[in-house]
Amino acid sequence: MPKQKTRKCAAKRLKKTGTGKYMHHRAGSRHLLTCKNAKRKRRLGKSVVVKDTEMRRIEAALPYGLK
Repeated sequence: MPKQKTRKCAAKRLKKTGTGKYMHHRAGSRHLLTCKNAKRKRRLGKSVVVKDTEMRRIEAALPYGLK
């Protein structure tokens, strides 16, 4: 059987933690920042763990995981 391909878009956007969870950056921090308060902008700058409901899609996109 041939090897499976990794979805490169997922590989570039996600990072794997030591415990096996995946982290991603929050959306909404690129432009229109003047109308957002400082607390919201600080929160948007940090990475967060991928939700459990999305893990099946992530594991399908990354069949061999990340290095």
